[in-house]
Amino acid sequence: MSLTVQTEQRGDMVVVSVAGELDMATAPQLQDQISDLLEKGRTRLVFDLAEVSFCDSTGLSVFVRAKNSTDDAGGTVRLAAPQRGVLRILEVSGLVEVLHTYPTVDEAVSAEEPALD
Repeated sequence: MSLTVQTEQRGDMVVVSVAGELDMATAPQLQDQISDLLEKGRTRLVFDLAEVSFCDSTGLSVFVRAKNSTDDAGGTVRLAAPQRGVLRILEVSGLVEVLHTYPTVDEAVSAEEPALD
């Protein structure tokens, strides 16, 4: 299956809508899109995962790299609306604790930054 990636500017956030299967074959496509956004100074990203039907460890690593890159630039990464299977992978991997995850895109876009320790 293929992967489609679309972006939409919403205030100071960029919503990256991902659809399809995020795996070893398709993850480079998403990584390229993220790299383009970062090069343009877009460091506040929300990934809309509502249409992602599958995500393997390669896909997870794309989100971790995005978080590391945006953290270095003073930005943020948020995940929104993962399907049950994708949410389960995030939970099992422990990444749900690292990557702020929200039930909807609107909640992810409007959420206040978590308090720093």
